[in-house]
Amino acid sequence: MVNTEELRELLAAHHEWLLVRETGRTFPLNGPEIEITTAGDKTLVGFIGDDGFHDWRLHSFEFDGNELSLSLSREFGKRESVRLVPRIAASTLTAEVELARLEKANEIASLIKANFSDIRLGRVALNTDGGRLAHILFDDADKTPLAAIYDVTGKLTVEVVLSSAILWLEKLGSRKKKPILDIWIVCEKRHAKNLQKLHAILTERWKAKITVFEIKRKTEPPLVVELPKRKIRDLWREKSRRPTAPELREPGGIAQRIVDLSTDEIDVVYSRQGETLRFMGLPFARVRTMLGIEKAWFGVGRDRRILTEETWDDLVEIVEQLKLYRTAETLNKRHEHYRSAPEAWLESILRRNITLLDANLILSPIYHQFRSSNDKIDLLALRKDGRLVIIELKTQPDRSSVFQAADYWRKIELQRRRGQLDEANLFDGRTIANQPAIIYLAAPAWSFHRDFEFFAKTITPEIELWRYELHENWRGKVRVVAREDYRG
Repeated sequence: MVNTEELRELLAAHHEWLLVRETGRTFPLNGPEIEITTAGDKTLVGFIGDDGFHDWRLHSFEFDGNELSLSLSREFGKRESVRLVPRIAASTLTAEVELARLEKANEIASLIKANFSDIRLGRVALNTDGGRLAHILFDDADKTPLAAIYDVTGKLTVEVVLSSAILWLEKLGSRKKKPILDIWIVCEKRHAKNLQKLHAILTERWKAKITVFEIKRKTEPPLVVELPKRKIRDLWREKSRRPTAPELREPGGIAQRIVDLSTDEIDVVYSRQGETLRFMGLPFARVRTMLGIEKAWFGVGRDRRILTEETWDDLVEIVEQLKLYRTAETLNKRHEHYRSAPEAWLESILRRNITLLDANLILSPIYHQFRSSNDKIDLLALRKDGRLVIIELKTQPDRSSVFQAADYWRKIELQRRRGQLDEANLFDGRTIANQPAIIYLAAPAWSFHRDFEFFAKTITPEIELWRYELHENWRGKVRVVAREDYRG
């Protein structure tokens, strides 16, 4: 059981805190802006970030005499460890972080040298875009220049690391003096195998340029071991978890009463923790059943209140505000309701009518946010010819989106080949064709990252990848203005 009083006392000891997320992003908070509440036997931690209000379940916390470490989780099983650090001068914190990361970069360079004694180390530095990656240059025994890259934060996804490695190598290869044509991606154990699988779905040209190494830390000194390059057919020998689709359920009494306030805009997302109600993708109420009794909370942003008959009118007022601002016709497009959770808004539109994206698609209502292993795919659909379609949605430029979609494809394709998707009866008795799944990566036309086309062409042509460009006014009406097949 979490000792909430002790946690409140620790938070009260400092007026200002710096919240450090797993991604490395930070956000300054005043003590009163961190909310500790209880719901039954659960302790909830609420705080605001630069992407809105966060309400997490607290599993445990530790205090090392200086900073607090919180183990948190959200819906769909998403877990994260965050740190609360007493505020110090930003310049001091930045310098300390940079120094620690540079020390880590030099440690990895020394490991490479210790494991490959015939190499000659050159420059060791941090990348200029955020300083989260070690950039190491060296020559091998034949004086061939090589590069190595390593995530010094330990927080980046393998898709981000791979995209960064490819871009850096492209830059190094264009140098007039000593161009570098090959790169090592050095990883810790928990990321190495996933990166090895992602490496397998690159084109032959890029697979030849990139080598994945794993650091084995059970020995002293640690070993830096090259992982074998896999072919795409090797991926189908992997073990696969059976897919778990959300259970088809009807809203409970309280949830249905809330849905009735605006049936065309409000939907319900089900999880083991209960029901989350969303207005065009934006969560604004939650219902939980505790000891057979339904309890609900409501609010957007930091204002969260328990739903009772006395506060019902306040909930109705919030829904009216959402009707006013979370619509394409709103006169205030800077309002928080309009700007928050845009990808969830787009997903909610397409879930109601997937034919807006492609008239040949069939989408069962329970398969939005389909779960594959620990990942969520925005939408999983079936074409009328039986081909499975993985739909990844973006509303902001994301450099690693191609690799995210390709990795989802690998996991879904493994389950399809094993017959697990047919066994799960995802599409109400419709048979999935014995053909590889397709990827639709959809985004507003100006929201594709500038490097999208470059990365799309690094993926093996065995993956059918389509780019769907949407009209910028997708909130008003989703219209496909262009589409392109990137095979080959």
